[in-house]
Amino acid sequence: MRCGRFWPTGAAPTATSAVTALAVLTAVLLTGCAQSAGPAEHPPAARQARAAGPGNDDTGGSQGNGRGQALPPVVDHVRTADPVVFLTFDDSAERDPRFAALIRERRLPVTLFLTDTVAGPAYGHFARLRSVGASLQNHTLDHRSLRGLPYAGQRAEICGQQTKLRSRFGVRPHLFRPPYGRYDTTTLRAAADCGITAVVLWRAALDPAGDLTYSRGGHHLHAGDIVSVAPDHPTGVGLSARTERLLEEIEEQGLRVGRLEDYL
Repeated sequence: MRCGRFWPTGAAPTATSAVTALAVLTAVLLTGCAQSAGPAEHPPAARQARAAGPGNDDTGGSQGNGRGQALPPVVDHVRTADPVVFLTFDDSAERDPRFAALIRERRLPVTLFLTDTVAGPAYGHFARLRSVGASLQNHTLDHRSLRGLPYAGQRAEICGQQTKLRSRFGVRPHLFRPPYGRYDTTTLRAAADCGITAVVLWRAALDPAGDLTYSRGGHHLHAGDIVSVAPDHPTGVGLSARTERLLEEIEEQGLRVGRLEDYL
């Protein structure tokens, strides 16, 4: 219905007709026009940053704490104009005694994601790595695949490791990497409740043979890429040797290693 003033063609409004018309107009405004009005629309909720990483899945189980807390973004690449890439390691650094010397000599700001059941026996080694510049972040208590687990189980894995790392090193991690890169919305809710501000995947991975593979995009490093370095394998190249080769490739492309925590 179109609402507004209407006079018959050629008719001049008299006082009586004006009153009548005003009454009709009032009735129309209170009925027809009012029926066309709906509740005020709310702007869409802000979308969280997500990455096309190996475990991206938006299905979840429990609703979590229900407080509407903002979910942490999931990233495999950082938008930056700086010529930097970010080196991340999962529980592998304790196997190569030369790795600490490499970190110290090259002053490498690497990020280590630690699982308690894997890294726990070598926490003394990780303390030394932290003393020469490595950052220690969360990779769960038991390295369980979180996707599909109920909220309570996921929260126990993430918050439990937060407590372990704070007790052992006096740090409160704000970055989290889900085991195998697998997560769901419940993971993000649990991570937020444990104080995590970003879930970190990777766009490039260095395999045990020392070769780089890519989860998406061009097959070369870009500024802002997050690189995951695979753990040692009995038949593979040692961690220190693989890292040194990777550093050469990074430098050949005009890039350098940045501190991930400075960008997230």
